[in-house]
Amino acid sequence: MSELRPLELRSDTFTKPTPAMLEAMFSAEVGDDVFEEDTTVKKLEAKAAEMFGYEAGLFCTSGTMTNQIAINVHVNQGDEVICDALSHVYLYEGGGIASNSSASVNLLHGNRGRITAEQIIDVIQPDNLHHPISRLVSLENTVNKGGGAYYDIQEIAKIKEVCTAHNMALHLDGARIFNALVETKESPKQYGELFDSMSICLSKGLGIPVGSVLLGTKDFIKKARRVRKRWGGGWRQAGYLAAAGIYALDNHIDRLTEDHQRARAIGELMSQKAEVLEVLPVDTNIVIFTLDNGILSSDYVKKLAEVGIKAATFGKHQVRFVTHLDFTDQDLEEFSARIKKDIL
Repeated sequence: MSELRPLELRSDTFTKPTPAMLEAMFSAEVGDDVFEEDTTVKKLEAKAAEMFGYEAGLFCTSGTMTNQIAINVHVNQGDEVICDALSHVYLYEGGGIASNSSASVNLLHGNRGRITAEQIIDVIQPDNLHHPISRLVSLENTVNKGGGAYYDIQEIAKIKEVCTAHNMALHLDGARIFNALVETKESPKQYGELFDSMSICLSKGLGIPVGSVLLGTKDFIKKARRVRKRWGGGWRQAGYLAAAGIYALDNHIDRLTEDHQRARAIGELMSQKAEVLEVLPVDTNIVIFTLDNGILSSDYVKKLAEVGIKAATFGKHQVRFVTHLDFTDQDLEEFSARIKKDIL
């Protein structure tokens, strides 16, 4: 029997460049970015900054790097970062807040990873030498661990008011910010007005091989560039990757709604499975479901692999699917045919 064609749903980071993106990469004009002489990198940084209404940008290898650089620039040793307990900056960046910036974390428990201004007000530290200084609030949009949930921009505006009143900076981990924007129909500049810094990832839904851009003021990005160099993040002819980023910003944003439609279809299919207790609301391109307590997610993912479906464990009894550029309508039809069978 021939091997089943794999259906890749572990993450939207598994995408490969389209032929048109590759063509843009191959024809890129490049230089040495450490010397700030790669013209294509400069074009990407300027394009992303202008799109969100910032003064400058810094192209880096990953969202983890852009997030951690931002935190390092914003805080001093011993300061406090306020974020949700499900935040990527806390859970999935190698303890970077502590190891890179010697900062502490005040964890809140929001709604699927989304915190409120009222919650933040309740935990801001008093001006007392026994406590760290509450210096930075970090939000994530969409929330990976929250099943792709996105913020109401009115709540972000309230959070910004709190931060301004208490002399705190506001950072956005925008790993999937474009997934949020195509749903809310808000403009990038509306978000840029609210955050002191923002990380936008280009290697997830937008489908480039490598890279995220950190956005902020010219002074902030100047400091960020120095931190990137200190951490070994300076790179040379990065314009080949930046060209992919420019192409993605021009061509791959609007199509994200297709990923969302396919994710909702997957969520509906999984809700019909006897072994699935709950499927989180599918707001964008992430599907998270909880299995019956007697079924381990690690075992279930192995069973899915046997029918050619690649998924990620997301807790002892939770599994995650993520739709993306390379998961097509044909793939969805094949997924439907396979998942309707008895996986267990």
